[in-house]
Amino acid sequence: MKRIARRTAAILWPAFLLAAVLELLVFAFVDPSSLHTLSGAALPLSATAVYSIAFFGFWACTSAACALTVLLERSEDELNRPRPAP
Repeated sequence: MKRIARRTAAILWPAFLLAAVLELLVFAFVDPSSLHTLSGAALPLSATAVYSIAFFGFWACTSAACALTVLLERSEDELNRPRPAP
């Protein structure tokens, strides 16, 4: 269980930091009130909602990239080791 917690932290913590940096970079140039839907209507969300949705979207994408890195760095012994019975 300790190994799973350590791997989860190794995925989520760098992803959180990168999501924060992406949030700062994107919204330094994009005003949330200027965003529109594909049909051209103004986005019916507050600026705080746009910031929050964007942050969690960035975090999800960077977490997926970090998880893929952790998966790809595992050795063949780890991948082929039989799992203990529950």
